Amino acid sequence: MTTPPALLIAGHGTRDDAGAEAFRDFVRELGRRHPGLPVAGGFIELSPPPLGEAVAELVERGVRRFAAVPLMLVSAGHAKGDIPAALAREKERHPGISYTYGRPLGPHPTLLRVLERRLAEAVDPSWDPSEVTVLLVGRGSTDPDANAEVFKAARLLWEGRGYAGVETAFVSLAAPDVPGGLDRCARLGARRIVVLPYFLFTGILPDRVRRQTAAWAAARPDTEVRSADVVGPEPELLDLVMERYEEAVKGDLRMNCDSCVYRIALPGFEDKVGLPQQPHFHPDDDGHHHHGHGHAHSHAH
Repeated sequence: MTTPPALLIAGHGTRDDAGAEAFRDFVRELGRRHPGLPVAGGFIELSPPPLGEAVAELVERGVRRFAAVPLMLVSAGHAKGDIPAALAREKERHPGISYTYGRPLGPHPTLLRVLERRLAEAVDPSWDPSEVTVLLVGRGSTDPDANAEVFKAARLLWEGRGYAGVETAFVSLAAPDVPGGLDRCARLGARRIVVLPYFLFTGILPDRVRRQTAAWAAARPDTEVRSADVVGPEPELLDLVMERYEEAVKGDLRMNCDSCVYRIALPGFEDKVGLPQQPHFHPDDDGHHHHGHGHAHSHAH
């Protein structure tokens, strides 16, 4: 019987210690649940351990083949470019290793169930869902395809659950921002709003969503506004990562490239088609600065 490929979890990274520790805990828990499977995890930026260290750890354990799963909700620049570029670099560093690359988590039905649970925890049990407007807040990206995925998640969350509506906003890099999204809910007649962060773990950006929500609500006492929690390291999330691992191992990767800015000329983004791939740092994210490079980094596919 051949040994299954190891599992490498690729995280975004955060300056928030609790958020980084939540990721490391999650990786350890996956290892505990699957004792026969070597599991390691690392970050693209900002937090230790870096992805390269996680690969080195697997190699030291005798691993030659692994499947990399991006622990990310949407396929933005990190999943499309930075992780593939980092993995290609590790392949040069460790001759003889091979890997497959899995899909981001996406608005999977099990994750939607967790989001529904987070909403239920945030609202008053006496509220009728038809009187509740949800504002789903994503990270935000300069990639229109990534932002569109958050809108897809919002629509799937709305379908069949009876909420008045599920609107969408972003905490960085994309419009509408959190106050703009809340304004839109109010203009649509919302009297009860639940702000739902579309984030896996705690961190600087989910904290910012909560603060901006509280500031908006303080100025509008006639609107009832609640903040829901992030997804968190739920059993569903552990199961979904294993599902993405199995897909990657079997080669069953249904990546949707129909609206990828690196393949298709989207209005206003024509210059990105066919751009070469290299790792980059995310402007604006978690407070780190870019030494004047602006947004001119390219992503890989």
